[in-house]
Amino acid sequence: MDLAKEVATSDKRVNAMDLKVDRECEYILALYMPVATDLRFVLAAIKICSNLEQIGDHAQQIAKSTMKIIKKADIPLSRNFKILKMFDTAMSMLVDAYEAMENNDSSLARKIFKKDDFINDANKQAANVAAKLLTEKSHNSKIILELFSICRKLERIGDLNKNLAEEIIFHLELEAKVLRHKNRKNKIRKS
Repeated sequence: MDLAKEVATSDKRVNAMDLKVDRECEYILALYMPVATDLRFVLAAIKICSNLEQIGDHAQQIAKSTMKIIKKADIPLSRNFKILKMFDTAMSMLVDAYEAMENNDSSLARKIFKKDDFINDANKQAANVAAKLLTEKSHNSKIILELFSICRKLERIGDLNKNLAEEIIFHLELEAKVLRHKNRKNKIRKS
């Protein structure tokens, strides 16, 4: 409970850091007018910080949901979902993104895409698990919905981690702009 409370209250620090990076990037753009690699770095930094801030928002919401579940003392019900594995995967994606950025390693950033596939599949399975549990244990419906909500937020964190990877690759590789928009165009054509 104490850790969940700490996460829930740390969002303000994340928001403040996001605003600080935005101001610094605006300052760099206005004062130095960077070009080429430097400009791509600044643009990537702005988007990376935005994605990290959104990850912080979802972490805060997960912490609040966790506090509700702990108060109801219905932890065993959570074992029906793959929440811990999803969480571990999302965290490893974030660590990979950090290391990829720190070490200028676009190949490590590309590994994040595969990990997102697991989180997406686990989220789809979570919907089926929630539906089944709701018919079997309707007296726990609020907890079941909180658990499903956590899965949805973890899936979104996976997507945001994937966005981080795209921005890191954009920063490091000249042809990466095509990569960033490739999946979005394919999704639009399929609709």
